[in-house]
Amino acid sequence: MGIDDMKEKASDAGIQKAGDAAEQKAGSDHADKIDKGEQAADKKIGG
Repeated sequence: MGIDDMKEKASDAGIQKAGDAAEQKAGSDHADKIDKGEQAADKKIGG
């Protein structure tokens, strides 16, 4: 596993954790919007 793989794994974990926290606060009513935000963040960071 190279450094790029490790960075990707770490960023994915952070984005997922933030998304989970947002879903917990906002409720499942906004889950689709939060998921879209997670995907956008992953693309922006380099996923």
